[in-house]
Amino acid sequence: MEKINALILDMINYYSGDARRIQHFLKVHAFAKLIGEAEKLDGETLLTLEAAAVVHDIGIKPAEEKYGSSSGKLQEKEGPAPARSMLRSNGFRENTVERVCFLVGHHHTYYGIDGMDYQILVEADFLVNLYEDGAVKGTAMSAYDKIFKTETGKSICKKMFGI
Repeated sequence: MEKINALILDMINYYSGDARRIQHFLKVHAFAKLIGEAEKLDGETLLTLEAAAVVHDIGIKPAEEKYGSSSGKLQEKEGPAPARSMLRSNGFRENTVERVCFLVGHHHTYYGIDGMDYQILVEADFLVNLYEDGAVKGTAMSAYDKIFKTETGKSICKKMFGI
């Protein structure tokens, strides 16, 4: 997990001065790791999931600089390049780098989810976004019905939002 910790420190540096974004990715990582371990992901898939959770919003900064917006689609467009650079500089294997970049480039796309790493990343990000956005019970229930597939993610969502 030294690579994950080094990646976290790099992302804290990347978002230096932006406590909200740092808190966000740390919470997404914590939920992703928890769900991934509870769902018994193999070691390589868990590493990929954790790395993706840490860097999933890395595209916000270049999207804001280029377009003045951090919409989900712009994050997906602008995220893979800086993620690739950061992952490579931290010694991640190329197959992991490419899968993480795919996940970064699709984490706001909720159809065609093709693996547990993708599913859990989406669930973890939803758990944090629902809370950070002050979602009401009905909004959480709608997300629960449409997004959540893992038993662990569903259980956490139900307990967090009283559904």
